[in-house]
Amino acid sequence: MNSRYTYIRSKSRAFFEFCGPKPAGDQMGGIRLHRSLANPWRETDIQGKRVMVRQVALVPAGCQPWNHDVVIAHGNRFAYAATLAIYVYEVDQRHNEHRLLSIMSEHKKTITSISWCPEKPDYLASASVDGLVVVWDIERQDVVARHNFKDPVMHIGWTPNKRQCLSFMNKSGHLWLWYIQDGKNLSLVKETQNFSSAVTTFRWHHGKHNRIAFGHGDGSISVLDIGNKAQKHVFKPDALISPTPRDNDDEEDPVTTLEWDPLSMDYLLLCNRAAGVRLVDVPGQRVIMFFTLPSAASRVQTMGWVHNAPGMFVTGDCMGGILRVWSVSKSTPIQNMKIKHTGFHRLQVIHSSRSDFGSSFDINHDADVKPENSQISSTSESKSSAVTTLSRFTLPHAQVVCTFRDGGVGLYDLGRKKWNFLRDQGHIETIFDCKFEPDNPDHLATASFDGTIKIWDIPTMTCLKSSPGNEGIIYHISWAPADLNCIAACTARHGAFIWNVEKDKIIKRLANHLSKSPVYCIVWNQADSKSIMTSGHDGYCIIQQVDGTIIQKYKHPGPVFGCDWSPFNKDMLATGCEDKCVRVFFMASSSDQPIKVFTGHESKVFHIRWNPLKEGILCSGSDDGHIRVWDYTRDQCICVLTGHSAPVRGLTWNSEVPTLLASGSWDFSIRIWDTRDGACLYTALDHGGDVYGLTSHPNRPFLLASSSRDSTVRLWSISSLVQPVEISILAGKPALEVSGSGEPAQTAASSYKLCGRVWKDLNSLNSKSASTLENYSRFFSHPCGTTNLWDLVSVLKGKDVMMLSPAYSSAIVHRKHITRFKGSEAQQLEMIKMSRFGGGIGAPNREERLRQAAKLHIQLGNIQRYCELMVELGEWVKALALAPSVSMDYWIKLNSRYCTALMAEDDDDVLPYSVAAGDVDQLVTFLTSRGQLADATTIAQSAAEGSITKPSTKSKDVNGSSSGSEKDNFEGEGDRLIEETMNNLADSHFRKGSPALAACCHLAVDDARRALSKLIRGHELELAVSIGLVLGNCPNETDVALGLLSRRCEALGKWELGVDLLKLQQNPRQALACLCARCAASMAEIDTLLHKADLPPMEACHRKAISLEQTDGPLREYVQYYLLSPTPERGLELGLEHVKETMQRSHWTADDVFPLLQLLCSIRTDKLQHPKCVKLMYELLALSAYVGALVALRRQYHPIVQSMFLHTRELLGKERMRLPISVSQIEEELSLFIAMGNNRLTSKNRSAADALLQKCGTDRDWVLEMGPDCSSSSHLPSHSDVHVSILSKKRIQGQPYFLEDGCSAISLNEALMWAKVNPFSPLGSGERINPF
Repeated sequence: MNSRYTYIRSKSRAFFEFCGPKPAGDQMGGIRLHRSLANPWRETDIQGKRVMVRQVALVPAGCQPWNHDVVIAHGNRFAYAATLAIYVYEVDQRHNEHRLLSIMSEHKKTITSISWCPEKPDYLASASVDGLVVVWDIERQDVVARHNFKDPVMHIGWTPNKRQCLSFMNKSGHLWLWYIQDGKNLSLVKETQNFSSAVTTFRWHHGKHNRIAFGHGDGSISVLDIGNKAQKHVFKPDALISPTPRDNDDEEDPVTTLEWDPLSMDYLLLCNRAAGVRLVDVPGQRVIMFFTLPSAASRVQTMGWVHNAPGMFVTGDCMGGILRVWSVSKSTPIQNMKIKHTGFHRLQVIHSSRSDFGSSFDINHDADVKPENSQISSTSESKSSAVTTLSRFTLPHAQVVCTFRDGGVGLYDLGRKKWNFLRDQGHIETIFDCKFEPDNPDHLATASFDGTIKIWDIPTMTCLKSSPGNEGIIYHISWAPADLNCIAACTARHGAFIWNVEKDKIIKRLANHLSKSPVYCIVWNQADSKSIMTSGHDGYCIIQQVDGTIIQKYKHPGPVFGCDWSPFNKDMLATGCEDKCVRVFFMASSSDQPIKVFTGHESKVFHIRWNPLKEGILCSGSDDGHIRVWDYTRDQCICVLTGHSAPVRGLTWNSEVPTLLASGSWDFSIRIWDTRDGACLYTALDHGGDVYGLTSHPNRPFLLASSSRDSTVRLWSISSLVQPVEISILAGKPALEVSGSGEPAQTAASSYKLCGRVWKDLNSLNSKSASTLENYSRFFSHPCGTTNLWDLVSVLKGKDVMMLSPAYSSAIVHRKHITRFKGSEAQQLEMIKMSRFGGGIGAPNREERLRQAAKLHIQLGNIQRYCELMVELGEWVKALALAPSVSMDYWIKLNSRYCTALMAEDDDDVLPYSVAAGDVDQLVTFLTSRGQLADATTIAQSAAEGSITKPSTKSKDVNGSSSGSEKDNFEGEGDRLIEETMNNLADSHFRKGSPALAACCHLAVDDARRALSKLIRGHELELAVSIGLVLGNCPNETDVALGLLSRRCEALGKWELGVDLLKLQQNPRQALACLCARCAASMAEIDTLLHKADLPPMEACHRKAISLEQTDGPLREYVQYYLLSPTPERGLELGLEHVKETMQRSHWTADDVFPLLQLLCSIRTDKLQHPKCVKLMYELLALSAYVGALVALRRQYHPIVQSMFLHTRELLGKERMRLPISVSQIEEELSLFIAMGNNRLTSKNRSAADALLQKCGTDRDWVLEMGPDCSSSSHLPSHSDVHVSILSKKRIQGQPYFLEDGCSAISLNEALMWAKVNPFSPLGSGERINPF
């Protein structure tokens, strides 16, 4: 009888949902044991222990462009609001990096305003149009307080009175005060009840806590001192003399933004849409300064004060993306910078010191200071000016959070005039659909409520293209078959259309449905590129050609929400209707009636999907929350999938496993189903809104893309569902052993087998291919860095660069290719000057491209080409400054060209340059022609006396030429610099959760060992093994990866497969013994496993252990044989005695006991937890935890060291044990570790800290890099699935790992590090943890 356990993840805990009778062989905690002839070993159902669906990438939503106060900054954090979610970023000042800290979604309607609590930096408030006000704790990603107001809340702001009081305002302008700690009682500010114009924004005064400024729709402002008389509707633009002309005086000119001067108690900076920016004196009711824009067409959309530069503020234009810098003492901008092509929506300044975000390089100005009485000669260096000759102003060191009307979000460094990061575009509304390009698995198209289709590059998660114009709500999209590079889309009011992606234009509009009637679904026939099917609200499903010619119309009794073509018959189609029915039509028949009608749903049917592998099978999703699987050939429903609590929207079949189905719902979840028995294999709750789109690509069948109402696109890896298949390939098993027919003979208890077209093609190709592991790796792995990694492996194997993937030149390239590709890129950028039309609309202009080319040339050392490009840009001074680095001859020629140009412009600046070049004749002629005869005479006389001469072009090298040793030293220095640079870049990628890209950086400088270390520390074990086996030059690192991957086989119950993997190691005997010792099965089963591992049977191991013990053989050997025998507790007892004796010595280190403890930890769990072994168990747990803490300290696993010390202290108090460690010793060493981490060691405890580090040992057998683990995607936050680590007491970022009680969780990174130094659970139960 089949049973199943579904792993459910919720906010509070993880639990197992029992579905069906529980078999007698089941263990506690959702463990299911299977036995079969093919695999007699106990299989652990990994659904409760391991994550089966892993989020690997995320495209955040763009910032909404509708409401004003949706961007805020506080300290080193900033946040913005999309339609339904808030994105919080944190700037890492140490590494000058940013990371997505939290995504918070509680609102069901559009967010209108967000605000940061000034006295509690972890508190953030948000409001929405449905009147919901929420106060969040960002660190815990939890709701602190909430209030449901009866009216829409349009603006919120914290009062500066340090009482945690939140003010919010409704549409009528009434201001309410809410003291968070006092509950839900609100108080109305009565003075705000009679405004004559709507409020557009308000700001509390930073110093006078009862003063508020309000901006109004009529362009005026009101200033209110609570309890005193208010100034209402003053400074209206019509009543003032403004330098900015008004287009229409009758139209209102609303206040778009206002900010109090941070250095004044009375000054306010305000901006009107047309009248522009003014600085006003509120008590005096006078305008201090009108600020004038360079053009009458310019309009300021947003502004903010730069607090670390007194009197300075910045503004962003509503059109053109121009950032302007202003000073209150000047009416015109100091600088104008076009930083993006689209207009601003909001900006906020992050205030920081120069050192916060600057380079570590510092200039010692004291070295340039000379005594006051020092003499200055004609050759003395002049004092460097603090300003440039162009701007005459140094910009402050601040970062500006910029959001734009197209949803773009970026962080702009004002002082350096460059982006620290820019996400150029993003959807700002619900994403209804997503589809992979048929001919390119790296391209994903998305369709949104915001009226655009965007195409994303999956490896980099960047937007490549966006559809032209705005088409209104786009419900559904479909790619044209093969490489036609067109997308068909359907809309809410404008019918359907076809977008030619390559030409970037709409080439056809399809208007066969009723005018302005929604078209819900569109599907391009993949077997007939001329046929497109649409279904809509008018009750029709229409088959038409791409030119709009109608082939067939099928009338339904209600709106038709879904339709799909059969992959086995180009004339067969299915539809889902509002009348709860699924219909199947056959175009080849002359009838317009369905040939099959399936009933059973209790509400409207939305999407329909045919199974791509099994003919006649299709599924339907309904608003009743159920998914039904239909067999067309048998005319019946063969399975009902129940679990969603809301309407089902997204549906997609797996293209390799015919029984795997993914669904998305309005309950925010994605579920993976096995349609053989209707089991839900996994539920993902990371989306913060309704899940609409689900898709995968046949070339990467285990990469799932999803889209949602939370405006995000997410990528999920489901390869863990077929892990035995991938591991079998790595172990060298023939692919035929893991292929299958896909017939229903497979039972729910059997492993999944692959039977899709791509898998079959891959096997036929690999039977003749030398790159077998590479091809399989690309098939199973997610694409973020994997393709780049294999390209670099190919380079190291000697493959020609022309044989690599097309994306290689724009990715991380090998060091020997850097100059080649960068030089080519520079040439392409220069070619723009030869093009008549440039790069097209929205592309970088000619000047931008030439500057990019110049930057590349100077990086490549092409100084002369850089100088020529500077000349072309008109920046002669930069060119002349670098020209001597080429040669003095070149400088003279360039200087002469500049002088000629200046003379042609009749510019006085020609004088110094002509004198410097010694070109007296030309200069005298020029001055004479201008009538400056006295000046010409002076120049001629100076030349006659020898004061003006031509510069020498001879080399001043004393030795005449550089020696060979100097050249070698220079080249050696260059090697060191590029290796250091690549290592730094690798560390940056690794911290961001991209171990594959980090490994690419190391391979680019031929460092394969570090590359494999990064992959192992990033938990990319299959990739590490594949690359290690292909390269063959890192056997030690490959052995580590094989050992950890064999632990994964144990979790899967594939013990024999684990043995096969370990046999690939150089010396696997000890690892094989540990694996067999951990296997808890019958003696016959264990003997079979021992035989496969080339080890004696259990009884023989027992006899050998006794013999070695009696003859004083090596302790480690007879302990090992005891652990493999029926009496492993005897080996545990002997081993622990030896460990305790060793630790009683005065100068012992972790190296002396850690290997033996690792062996002892392999004892079978049932033997360890036996009542007779309680004391031995707690001794083993305590010693493993303590020594594990020392090894963790040595390996720099700093996030778990403190927790492991505390765990040791807790274990010491559980049982009376005689151990060579004490609670006081643990506390002392823990305090030393904390002091070292805080850099607070004193002269008294420094020697003790040195002794502690010495006790940690050298860990000589560990071949990986030191430093904490950071698994891929561990940087990605969740929306609704939030857990707190029992170790760090902090919210888990990324994937949680659940312990044996089913509710306690730690982060995956913590679990990986913990298990590598101490295999036992932090709960102290004696259970092992296996996160591998």
